Amino acid sequence: MSAVLQTHLTGVPLRRGKVRDVYDLGAAVLLVATDRISAFDWVMPNGIPDKGRVLTQLSAFWFARLGEPNHLLSTDVATMPLPPDTDRAAFAGRSTLCRKTQVVPIECVVRGYLSGSGWKEYQRHGTVCGIQLPSGLRESDRLPEPIFTPATKAETGHDENISFAQMVEVVGAPLAEELRQRSLDVYARGAAYAREKGIIIADTKFEWGTVDGQVLLIDEVLTPDSSRFWPADAYEPGHGQPSFDKQFVRDWLETTGWDKNSPPPQLPDDVVSRTRAKYIEAYETLAGRRFE
Repeated sequence: MSAVLQTHLTGVPLRRGKVRDVYDLGAAVLLVATDRISAFDWVMPNGIPDKGRVLTQLSAFWFARLGEPNHLLSTDVATMPLPPDTDRAAFAGRSTLCRKTQVVPIECVVRGYLSGSGWKEYQRHGTVCGIQLPSGLRESDRLPEPIFTPATKAETGHDENISFAQMVEVVGAPLAEELRQRSLDVYARGAAYAREKGIIIADTKFEWGTVDGQVLLIDEVLTPDSSRFWPADAYEPGHGQPSFDKQFVRDWLETTGWDKNSPPPQLPDDVVSRTRAKYIEAYETLAGRRFE
């Protein structure tokens, strides 16, 4: 079993992100989720087999379930307008043909629980992204209500948290208000469904784009890469939670002495296999079917 770290389409303009290879097909965009995995703002030298297929198929599940206007045109590689010499099997299961949109340059983050950088800020100031919260909350506590905490989009490095007022300055008040409300709504519906399936979605980030005056949900949706997934049956506030995402990778890296400023070490086989299993478990739990 090997990881797909890069893809190639002959003669097609390509931009590589941390995880995705993005091809410009002229009338549409092809998003290909590779098996690359990043941690601490670095892409690891080896990937997680099938990770990209999990992200693609889980996003397709959510697009269909949520019914939110979105950019997805097809995930059927057989019908996509690819160059004649393309090995379509290499793209199967990990490719999404999408409508082109004007991407809104804001990460729309929704937090339902107190964790990660939000917990660190709360300990210092009693706030999360400048939003005042009740005193006495513990790590991993459920918030009184989900909060919207936008961030700037970064191609490399960390996204930077910004206030809603700063978001208004970037995109204007009408679009900012719409994105806040729609992000909170999509999170609420997705989190409620996931909880029924035994997964807590502690927080997540959405991306949106506009085309012909319509605002569409784009990129990936409620995946282990864009969200913090916790098993509901093990949930116990007061400390960090086990997760379905790349926590095995982060935890192992913290034991290596890696300085996070130089190229990262190769992930060992056990970390790769455990991480792969968690991604697949998340998909099968939420989608209610076996991963193939």
